[in-house]
Amino acid sequence: MKYHQIQPPPHLQEYVKYYWALESSGRPDEQVHFVTIADGSPGIIFQQSAGASFQEGKQLASIFLYGQSTVHTRIVSPATFSTIGVYFYPHALKSIFGMDSNELTNDCLDLDLFFNGKGLMERLESTSDVETKANILSECLWEQVCRNDHSLQAATRYAMQRIIQSQGNISMKDLRQELQVSERTLERRFQEGIGLSPMLFGRICRFQASLNQLRAQSYDKLSDIAFEQEYADQSHFIRNFKEFTGLTPFQFRKSIHETVENFPVLVQS
Repeated sequence: MKYHQIQPPPHLQEYVKYYWALESSGRPDEQVHFVTIADGSPGIIFQQSAGASFQEGKQLASIFLYGQSTVHTRIVSPATFSTIGVYFYPHALKSIFGMDSNELTNDCLDLDLFFNGKGLMERLESTSDVETKANILSECLWEQVCRNDHSLQAATRYAMQRIIQSQGNISMKDLRQELQVSERTLERRFQEGIGLSPMLFGRICRFQASLNQLRAQSYDKLSDIAFEQEYADQSHFIRNFKEFTGLTPFQFRKSIHETVENFPVLVQS
């Protein structure tokens, strides 16, 4: 597979982490099984292939916007495809599209229909150049930013940044005291702006920190990761890891090929 990463233009860098592109030329009778992993961020995927993609048995649109994920899923694709994706920051659904983020948690929508006849699909299909595709997506996203401009409330942004910086290990009680807000208020604002409760977002951030340590092989035994990421014990770490990937850490190392971060291929044995 060929992988390519593109940085967003300066005016979108507050919203978009990066664009990614993946191309594959497999046999016509082959399929590729992708694993979706909870990573605390929404995104966009546009895929051109000879056949449909399916998520847990459900057919997906050729271009779709997906929200926060709290569960692992599988996406099945023909082995020959050309895909471009947008990897957003956690607040993008609210700040770009003007929707409450929790409306799309564990769900996706047809982005071409969302843009209501602006010919996004047609424009993307008219070029094979990845940079041009990224520019087309940037234009559409910037139009949405200018139309909506729903910036996160300062308290929600602060809470999000504190949770990310602490890798999910900040006390929610301490965070509420810093912000001087009630549990209910913080929960409601976070659900609207990010799409998850602050507690669940923190769990995903801690899981991602443990996944990064696993990727880097920066440990001698799994209990080292559990200790460094402040899990109660190794069993707690493994349960949490399996909740967000569907795999144990051992299975992840042995049966995953991660060309695109947090969107790996499950190697069929």
